[in-house]
Amino acid sequence: MNIALITGSCGLVGSEASIFFARKGFKILGIDNNKRKFFFGKDGDISWVKKKLKKDLKDYNHLNLDIRNFNLIKKVFLKHKKNIKIIIHAAAQPSHDWAKNKPFIDFDINAKGTLNLLELTKLYCPKVPFIFMSTNKVYGDNPNYLPLNEKKTRWEIKNSHKFKLGIDETMSIDNCTHSFFGASKAYADIIVQEYGKNIGLKTACFRAGCITGPNHSGAKLHGFLSYLVKASLQKKEYYLIGYKGKQVRDNIHSEDLIRCFWEFYKKPGYGEVYNTGGGRFSNCSIVEALDIVEKITKIKIKRKLLKQNRIGDHIWYISSMKKFRKDYPNWKQKYSTIKIIKELILKFSS
Repeated sequence: MNIALITGSCGLVGSEASIFFARKGFKILGIDNNKRKFFFGKDGDISWVKKKLKKDLKDYNHLNLDIRNFNLIKKVFLKHKKNIKIIIHAAAQPSHDWAKNKPFIDFDINAKGTLNLLELTKLYCPKVPFIFMSTNKVYGDNPNYLPLNEKKTRWEIKNSHKFKLGIDETMSIDNCTHSFFGASKAYADIIVQEYGKNIGLKTACFRAGCITGPNHSGAKLHGFLSYLVKASLQKKEYYLIGYKGKQVRDNIHSEDLIRCFWEFYKKPGYGEVYNTGGGRFSNCSIVEALDIVEKITKIKIKRKLLKQNRIGDHIWYISSMKKFRKDYPNWKQKYSTIKIIKELILKFSS
């Protein structure tokens, strides 16, 4: 019996991973205590995802545990250590704004929770691939110091720059403002690498841009495209926070992301880091996303521009997946931003 241990199993990435690996014949041990409801209120409630997973996947086993509790998580490892074949750590506190107001809780979840899982993997499953869902926010606001030009609907990097096709893993994570969320995830990212390079665990950090998909419970403080589409269909006013709403996001569908995990599982490395996002294939500014939704739905969206920029927000971020594609040439990206938005509109319209 092959087990996939997945934290944050009812979140966007975790639920997609649960479905994917169940279809591959794995039994799923899903750890999730619906902390998103605590973070974001009813908009963040993911109990509906748990019900759907338990209904659709016969080998999905849900564990309502907190990754901060070392002893409780240890019992899971002790019971299943012989059968765990992959660990996907997708549980997190994911919001910049929330982290700023609750830094101790944010750090406990993102940093301590990750350390707990790594230490237990070292003790009981040292040969098992460990995949960590990191973020491009580990680069802090360094991307904002790139040479950018303001266009009609977006900010754009100069054509001559080496990151024209996307930011790669050589960008520094030092000497910048991270946001509290970015700082806690940066710690987790670095310690995951350390357990790979120092201890010899098969680890990988996937530094993602904006991840989205049909299982995303979009909330005001988290879930860019999902919340944007939901707010638009509900005819809510949408707030453009800073940079004239021209910030560029690259968007990767959760299914495309999980297929990256699958490639790493089949041929794992040690302490690897991969920038993971939509790249030039799938990106948009916030203004452009609103325009796309309006064009498809024919609904005029109320927009309110707030001039104050968010600390740590990226003005322009597009990922380069050159390194990952080199290591795993069989991986192909399926979802463009327009395809993603159409899928979200269909979901929230039903």
